[in-house]
Amino acid sequence: MGSSAVLLVEDNDINRDMLTRRLTRAGLTVLTAADGVSALNMMREHQPGVVLMDMTLPILDGWEATQQAKADSAISEIPIIALTAHAMAADKARAIEAGCSEYETKPIDFPILLAKIYQFLEGADT
Repeated sequence: MGSSAVLLVEDNDINRDMLTRRLTRAGLTVLTAADGVSALNMMREHQPGVVLMDMTLPILDGWEATQQAKADSAISEIPIIALTAHAMAADKARAIEAGCSEYETKPIDFPILLAKIYQFLEGADT
């Protein structure tokens, strides 16, 4: 698939479907995963250009999945944008510390999120 795909990791079906539709309408190729283990497998298999990672996930949460991704040389360079309902500064610091490149709180401000996605995808093309 390559560097133009976006991997959306979200366990809530409604949120995942809604965001997938919006990203697809924006012209992006979207892959999805519902937990951290699946996310890591998808990252290794598809090498997406950017990952949107919900931080509250079953099986393996987004914090741990991000740390594992950053420790794996095959996928460590893939930028991860944390998606969380927690808007506290400590959570943003925790996400950056875990290895996330960016942070966005829910409810998602779609134009801002889209700008961040394109920034990473365009950076991958250079």
